[in-house]
Amino acid sequence: MGSIGESSESGVGVSGSHSVKDEIFRDEERCSKQVSPIRGGGSRNTSPLGRVGSRNTSPSRQKVIKTKPRGLDEETVATFGKAIHPDVQMEDRIWAMLPEDLLNEILARVPPFMIFRLRSVCKRWNSILQDSSFLKFHSQVPSHGPCLLTFWKNAQTLQCSVFSLPLKTWYRIPFNFLPQWAFWLVGSSGGLVCFSGLDGLTFKTVVCNPLTQTWRTLPYMHYNQQRQLIMVVDRTDRSFKVIATSDIYGDKSLPTEVYDSKLDKWSLHQIMPAVNLCSSKMAYCDSRLYLETLSPLGLMMYCLDTGYWEHIPARFPRSLLDGYLVAGTQKRLFLVGRIGLYSTLQSMRIWELDHSKIMWVEISRMPPKYFRALLRLSAERFECFGQDNLICFTSWNQGKGLLYDMDKKVWSWIAGCALQSYNSQVCFYEPRFDASIR
Repeated sequence: MGSIGESSESGVGVSGSHSVKDEIFRDEERCSKQVSPIRGGGSRNTSPLGRVGSRNTSPSRQKVIKTKPRGLDEETVATFGKAIHPDVQMEDRIWAMLPEDLLNEILARVPPFMIFRLRSVCKRWNSILQDSSFLKFHSQVPSHGPCLLTFWKNAQTLQCSVFSLPLKTWYRIPFNFLPQWAFWLVGSSGGLVCFSGLDGLTFKTVVCNPLTQTWRTLPYMHYNQQRQLIMVVDRTDRSFKVIATSDIYGDKSLPTEVYDSKLDKWSLHQIMPAVNLCSSKMAYCDSRLYLETLSPLGLMMYCLDTGYWEHIPARFPRSLLDGYLVAGTQKRLFLVGRIGLYSTLQSMRIWELDHSKIMWVEISRMPPKYFRALLRLSAERFECFGQDNLICFTSWNQGKGLLYDMDKKVWSWIAGCALQSYNSQVCFYEPRFDASIR
């Protein structure tokens, strides 16, 4: 681990140690030993390209094998017999004279986790993360894609690993730049990660950017105690908001509070008119916050624009044991839960809210083989969260995750070292260097 960045009196901390890349490399090497990469078999090459000088008497054939790539346990097709092209020699003198704007545009398209490896090339690239031109190009390129961020505490040390779904690889991100408080993960949005915790007996909320190793402590709320929190980021005006709903134990009726990073303060709003919450899990979709409630039965919806709560009488499916709200794209809201009173009849299902009819409509079911592998016992607990029509399931005892793509209708396993910790907390994460904590 590198040196820890000093925090200022305003509650903003920055860590610029170059040892971040070393931690990332070590985690990638450790995880690669657990999950085998794609390897070619010892088969004979029957392609005409491998038989120079002989007449091809049969059509060219490609040998197809089933392999397991790193991370996702899906069937992948690999072909052999392709021509091997020699490496292209690059002239150092020419590439050293690359214009600054062109270099920034190239580096902005490099996967974020690879930037740390490039920082060791030269002093110029080492300072690239603080360069305004690079951040400008980085904000304009397409996102790297969804990742899974896992957070846990090991021997009083904060630990964090990120699984890149596009690259199918785990990366370790040092988290020793944060203060050693009793943290728990709130969630992630737009490249920022939110934590809440106790500094002694004082409740505090922290927002950070894991890639830039910067963080800040938010001002105290008007009713400063453990609350249910959710963070949303607006990339158009480079700001974020944190919404605090009821007391985390549901014992007190507190006014809803909203923190605005542009104003750097909390504002008071209506008290949520709900007596009994069904779950502490929330979903934010189309500028609206949704919670499950038993009294009144259905959903409570908080409109961020107006600051008022509204009851939606959407009845839950029968025999629902545990349900999670998941926000999708294009105003879609999903309910994910386990159905069935007996272990042999249980199944995992996904419903979508029909806003016009105010009812849940079943759209998918987890195949039995995945359900039995994820939850071997009927009383086993699981976590569920989603982003952009992706839903991830994690079991507390299995040490692995299951990913479902609602657009492609594909189920796949996620394996690796970061899901082995029983006390790890997981959420979706979008790595961005240009995400600002101010």
